[in-house]
Amino acid sequence: MALQGTFNAALGKVIGIWQSTLVVHVIGVLTVSLIILALGIGWQTSKLQEVPWYAYLGGIMNVVIIYAVVRTIPQIGVGNATTAIIVAQILTALIIDNIGAFGMKQCDFQIRDILGVLLLAVGARILLME
Repeated sequence: MALQGTFNAALGKVIGIWQSTLVVHVIGVLTVSLIILALGIGWQTSKLQEVPWYAYLGGIMNVVIIYAVVRTIPQIGVGNATTAIIVAQILTALIIDNIGAFGMKQCDFQIRDILGVLLLAVGARILLME
């Protein structure tokens, strides 16, 4: 994540934030297309109708995340941006697990989960101190 963010931010400095977000996604599409072709696995487009609507939100969220990374890394640094992302991702993951959102397996919060998030937040705060 730190390397990806660094590369994306470097690209954004040269060509612009939105332009770099587009370039990153185009390169991703080309890469995965080549992998699918090389492996000869193909896919059935008819299956797309079976996908729940919310599963497509990942693409939109990816654009938002890459934009935010490209915008914030030059301002606050790779370490700070990556730390904030990791804390937010873990907290979001625990909430999704706890409520079983989006068809995921429901896993109840344990005291250790709450303690772990608190320790992570304290550690992140220490890392983000100036």
